[in-house]
Amino acid sequence: MKSTTAAPHREEIKPPVTEIGVIGWIRANLFNGWFNSLLTLAVLYLLWLIVPGTVKWAFIDSVWLTGSEECRATDGACWSVISANIRFILFGFYPHDLQWRPLLAMGLLVALLFYSRERSRWNKMLAWSWLVGLFVMGLLLKGGLFGLTAVESANWGGLPLTLLLSVFGLTAAYPVGVVLALGRQSEMPVIKSFCVVYIELIRGVPLISLLFMSSVVFPLFLPEGVTVNKILRAQVAIILFTAAYIAEVVRGGLQGIDRGQYEAAESLGLNYFQTMRLIILPQALKIVIPPSVSILISAFKDTSLVVIIALYDLLKTTQTTLSDPKWMGYSAEAYIFVALIYFICCFAMSNYSRKLEKELDTDR
Repeated sequence: MKSTTAAPHREEIKPPVTEIGVIGWIRANLFNGWFNSLLTLAVLYLLWLIVPGTVKWAFIDSVWLTGSEECRATDGACWSVISANIRFILFGFYPHDLQWRPLLAMGLLVALLFYSRERSRWNKMLAWSWLVGLFVMGLLLKGGLFGLTAVESANWGGLPLTLLLSVFGLTAAYPVGVVLALGRQSEMPVIKSFCVVYIELIRGVPLISLLFMSSVVFPLFLPEGVTVNKILRAQVAIILFTAAYIAEVVRGGLQGIDRGQYEAAESLGLNYFQTMRLIILPQALKIVIPPSVSILISAFKDTSLVVIIALYDLLKTTQTTLSDPKWMGYSAEAYIFVALIYFICCFAMSNYSRKLEKELDTDR
């Protein structure tokens, strides 16, 4: 016969308040020992010295939509240097009444990049969308068709030029770098020697020298009367420079693939191109996602070096704005604005690389 006596109620014992929640996290991460406690207190003291003054300068005492005279009458930041010159900083010497065209082109580029984030959308339709998008962007910037006023490329500048040089430069440099990496591992002496010489030569000189040669030296070898667009020359220099670094990263990934993968491909009867396309490269490129993105981010920031060949990218238009006597002395505000744009672009690249790396992680 079963007992009907109920079991005594046991009161649930909760952990101490100092071990859970916000207090528990602070104790475990910031004050878990005398050394970490000292570091935490030192950092808090530095923040107490820096943050209030920075907030006061950047927000409380700052001016945003005024002229240069009001800026000189305040001790805060003069963000008016941005608001008063935003169109020139973003679009350079592009005709004022036509600046809706580069703005629309940038919007289209961002939309394509955002839509392409999902790997499930990587298909032929996306490829055709990019081809049509590139044609529309080029048409908007250049004009000359469908009633659009033609604008010389010498007037292109600001953020559209920076995005043009970086996005298309990095997109073209990656496949070139993969081909160079495969060529360096080739068993054909001529191809291997060419790739080795090219990679070591390009990696041994700074990007500034390549930009200088593309702008000054290269035109000397052209026939009289033949010219090549300066933007195109800079674009080619960026592609060639970045591809050499990508090649070495990809070569490291190829060397990390076990020999058994090659033997398995041979046992299946796959030729060299099928082996590389279906087995080796997918694994190698997955391995080198972090260093590849690091190089691409560095190359994106290095596009600002085109200022030495008088291309008015985002940094050059900002420098030109600061050369105006009315806005001299407000370089901190202007460069903070430019740095914020670069940071947003670089953070987006880094964040997407982490997302892609997690999706391709098949070892879990």
